[in-house]
Amino acid sequence: MKRCGLSRSQASNSNEREHEIQQIIEILHKWGIHTLGQLVALDKDQLGARLGPEAVRMWERANGESDRPLKLVRPPESFEESVEFENEIETAEPLLFMLRRFLEQLAVRLSGIYFVAKELTLRITFTNKQQYDRCFKIPQPTNDVDLLFRMLQTHLENFKSEHPIIAVSLQAHPIKPNSQQFGLFETTLRNPNQLSETLARLTALLGVDRVGTPVLDETHRPDAFHIEQFFWEAIESALPSGEPPDALRTAHPTTALRRFRPAVAASVFLSENIPAHLRSANVNGKVAEQRGPYLASGNWWDETAWARGEWDLQLENAVLLRCHQSGETWEMDGIYD
Repeated sequence: MKRCGLSRSQASNSNEREHEIQQIIEILHKWGIHTLGQLVALDKDQLGARLGPEAVRMWERANGESDRPLKLVRPPESFEESVEFENEIETAEPLLFMLRRFLEQLAVRLSGIYFVAKELTLRITFTNKQQYDRCFKIPQPTNDVDLLFRMLQTHLENFKSEHPIIAVSLQAHPIKPNSQQFGLFETTLRNPNQLSETLARLTALLGVDRVGTPVLDETHRPDAFHIEQFFWEAIESALPSGEPPDALRTAHPTTALRRFRPAVAASVFLSENIPAHLRSANVNGKVAEQRGPYLASGNWWDETAWARGEWDLQLENAVLLRCHQSGETWEMDGIYD
């Protein structure tokens, strides 16, 4: 851990210098020198010959001849705009009007130092002193006021609160513009900000739990997944660039299963516990060949336990399909291409 302050040698030199200055002041007082005017009236060379270089530095400071350069320290700049309303706000129009002004002012300030906004933090204060905070991540940092305003407007279209608004603030997090040159074979998003705006509209219409990236659950249960929020870093790293991996170049074509979403209910006639005839809304026919059952189960330790047996069936009309049995229920999962 790095310690702040002076080292032992620096502290020792500082104490010695202060002690020397005190001795010089005591000598000057014995000479009858009590004011700066009396000190300036002395001869500089004779003063240095009798009391040393520290007395000369004191004489120069008293005459205004010493130079001490100032160290310029820039205070941390905050790109934030806020306002407290005189009257309570209950509609979105005055709030959006004020946010538009905030964005225009922030864009001018950021452009003046050649920076762009990478994030926006919106804070709304209500009459009950509660606050609502929302962070908007900008996929491609920009100072485009119209684009940033649409991002805020899309979110506030479906925003509801039980209490009126008394204050609002908007903070921009600056970053240097990205000047990366993409490769010849690299694939990128044409307009990441437009994609972000589309996702925001879908989230407002469908809900947070229905828009995002599907992630498989840690289970063998087919089609078991959940939705996670988009992460732009993961999207950019997943975009293909350059030559395809060896696994893709050497992959052999296989039969694809065209799944039904959701699975189609089916009626299956069994002959000695083997499917003999299938009937559904999409496919009907006698079973010519079958493979299975492929048994699978999981979550036997809690109330979400499941068990199923899967069959691959080929009908007399050459249709190849997959279906499964769960208890007494049969469903058709899809058809092989």
